[in-house]
Amino acid sequence: MSKGSDLFVAALENEGAECIFALPGEENLDVIESLRHSKIKLVLTRHEQAAGFMAATYGRLTGRAGVCLTTLGPGALNLTTSAAYAHLGAMPMVMITGQKAIRSSRQARFQIVDIVATMRPLTKMATQIGSAQSIPTHVRDAFRIAQQERPGPVHLELPEDIAAENAEAALVPPHAVDVPVAPQSAIDRAAELIARAQRPLVMLGAAASRPRLAEPLSTFVRRMGIPFFNTQMGKGAVNGGSNLYMGTAALSERDWVHEAIDRADLIISIGHDTIEKPPFLMGTQGPQVIHIGATPATVEQVYFPQAEIIGEVGAGIALLADRLEGRLPNAAALLGLREAILARLADRAEEDRFPLTPQRVVHDVRSVMPHDGIVTLDNGMYKIWFARNYRTAVANTLLLDNALATMGAGLPSAIAASLLNPKRRVLAVCGDGGFMMNSQEMETAVRLGLNLVVLVLEDNAYGMIRWKQEVDGFADFGLRFGNPDFVAYAKAYGAKGSRVSSAAGLVAGLEAAFGGGGVHLVVVPVDYSENIRVLVHELRTAKPVSDAFSKQ
Repeated sequence: MSKGSDLFVAALENEGAECIFALPGEENLDVIESLRHSKIKLVLTRHEQAAGFMAATYGRLTGRAGVCLTTLGPGALNLTTSAAYAHLGAMPMVMITGQKAIRSSRQARFQIVDIVATMRPLTKMATQIGSAQSIPTHVRDAFRIAQQERPGPVHLELPEDIAAENAEAALVPPHAVDVPVAPQSAIDRAAELIARAQRPLVMLGAAASRPRLAEPLSTFVRRMGIPFFNTQMGKGAVNGGSNLYMGTAALSERDWVHEAIDRADLIISIGHDTIEKPPFLMGTQGPQVIHIGATPATVEQVYFPQAEIIGEVGAGIALLADRLEGRLPNAAALLGLREAILARLADRAEEDRFPLTPQRVVHDVRSVMPHDGIVTLDNGMYKIWFARNYRTAVANTLLLDNALATMGAGLPSAIAASLLNPKRRVLAVCGDGGFMMNSQEMETAVRLGLNLVVLVLEDNAYGMIRWKQEVDGFADFGLRFGNPDFVAYAKAYGAKGSRVSSAAGLVAGLEAAFGGGGVHLVVVPVDYSENIRVLVHELRTAKPVSDAFSKQ
């Protein structure tokens, strides 16, 4: 007879699990031994939070649940941030934690925390496996729930005595689950609103970036001829090089793209998830909104659509395009704003100031990344600049978190992306604050033999909060820190390191880092004075991007 851990690993293989990101403990030793005889790759990490970020990113990029494993108590608690990251970001993930034996208590309450209760608010499902015989059912249910819309994390607690006990049970085969197509009445209602619109606009939200939707969305935008913008997490859902692309809503209001949003009388919102910071603020005098998604809209004070198409998104938008293609004389009404909006975003992108401005950093990163290269962002001030200024041609090639918006995820996400895409350029962009929160994973990247470049933007402070502090009129206090010698720090992990010392040096430094292979950290000082000049003063006082258009 096989034991519970063998059955558990067999069930993971049955789900197509390729790797497990893990920081094991003694309660997981049976599982680790079973993995030793498995086809599943064990990726050992240096912190449980990083293991969770990697698993979540695996789910985000593939649509299949990533898997991570930790021990009980302190190890499991370190997964809570990753659980929230995947839960808010709709990333399918299965988290496995150990626990002391549940049929005896030889160590009393030592290290025991009710992790299942802790995880319930942070997951789609959290449960303890109480018998080895039930393992196949629990694993099948976990993957099914994690991957179905809306995707997210699921938690399974596997006690050590259940993992060790003898067990025989048949595996439960996975099966396809099709999302229903929206009813014809919903298509009719939306089509009527679109046909009447004088200035329509398409918005692509976080759920538009599901891997399976790239082609249907591109086809829909082309057939409709309506200009589009995206939210931060919707970037790349449709090629940003399209002549219908209007920009990204990195702020909630008063940015250049809001010149188009504010003039629209109808917004076709595809895949919007209100976990994101609002891309625009709905009001009673604003545009009407059609919500298109696999799940109904979450009605909020700033988001209350007038019509919804709920069901399989690709099928729903295809039916809309069948009804309306070639019949929308006002489809391109807002397109006249595009050139001026994008020109404003490109302002000062090649300025030779040093330390570099964020606009120059984004410009130079874009120039060295191929169209399918993947950039993962940690969370900091640069995220707004990349969201506004970085043009994406392929879905999920700019991975940022505008949901939980946690620091510390940039490097682990890049490791997962590089594991999945070893032949593509992968770049982690981190602030000095966020990088140091999980910088120990440099050793993981080196040990795995990855080709990965880490760009650290150095301002010796928690830059986004300093910006907010200044905008709100507070004194500059309490947010500055010192840094290690990042070049020496990288070399201590067995990676390469270099420092950019001129405005022209970033492109050359990144090209050399990618060309040299392996793990390479590039550090560049950044000048964040542009935060106030552009994102506050310029946006508040500038004239509309097109005075001629505003008179229409």
